[in-house]
Amino acid sequence: MKKLNLKLFLICTVISISGFAQINTPAASPSTTLSQGLGLTKITIDYSRPSVKGRKIFGDLVPFGKVWRTGANKITSIKFDDEVVVNGTQVKAGSYGLYTIPNAGEWTIILNADDKQWGSYAYDEKKDVLRFKVKASKSKYFVEQMAIDIEGITPTTADIAIKWENTEVKFRVEQQVDAKIMAEIEEKTSKPDATIDTYFSAADYYYQKGIHLDKALVWANKVIETNKEYWAYQLVARVAAKQGNCAVALPNAEKSMELAKKAGDDAYIKLNQAVFAQCKK
Repeated sequence: MKKLNLKLFLICTVISISGFAQINTPAASPSTTLSQGLGLTKITIDYSRPSVKGRKIFGDLVPFGKVWRTGANKITSIKFDDEVVVNGTQVKAGSYGLYTIPNAGEWTIILNADDKQWGSYAYDEKKDVLRFKVKASKSKYFVEQMAIDIEGITPTTADIAIKWENTEVKFRVEQQVDAKIMAEIEEKTSKPDATIDTYFSAADYYYQKGIHLDKALVWANKVIETNKEYWAYQLVARVAAKQGNCAVALPNAEKSMELAKKAGDDAYIKLNQAVFAQCKK
């Protein structure tokens, strides 16, 4: 009986201890997710952020010449919703493990098909999708907590920057969208039920690229046929001005300016002023 009671006591004690064993505390290396639209796609990066805590990082805590998880805990992952160009190489849509091999003046950046590993312990080089080298530089300021940033953003390009301690490396991601957009423009503007939104977007895209301005002006005039608003007149004005056709640009800019002032739209007032300056009015 005493032995049975002892066993029950021990079992209850173990259950009691296990019930309080897991205590929630702040993560030493907090997880972070950042997303950025790029071209017609999106980049998403998931990683954990270790801190320096007075230690020497590169060449010590993170050895030179060895594969690193590029953060803490689970392997850092980078996801592309559509095909992109990474450092000049086409990469298919998908999520990749972002491994790196740090060295004093140069890092190797690795995109690996396995984005689920805990750390780099089971890293398999055979699963590499892309490898390339980038220069390592001294960061502008000391970085206590490791950071991965998306910088230098344009409509179709962005730089992925990895920063920690006194070191920074960058690589470029790009999405080549012109061919896709041009094909969509041709398809949608050729339809008999094309909307003014389609014509406006197509004309403005050609204006921004500085291509096929004659066609852009035709589409811009189609917008005015349906909607005589200041933004429609301004589209005709800026396309014509870019052609050097001030005889068309000026009267449309004047009409747009009149309506834009009534609407109190400062942005379009400035756009019309730019047309006047371009045509030296």
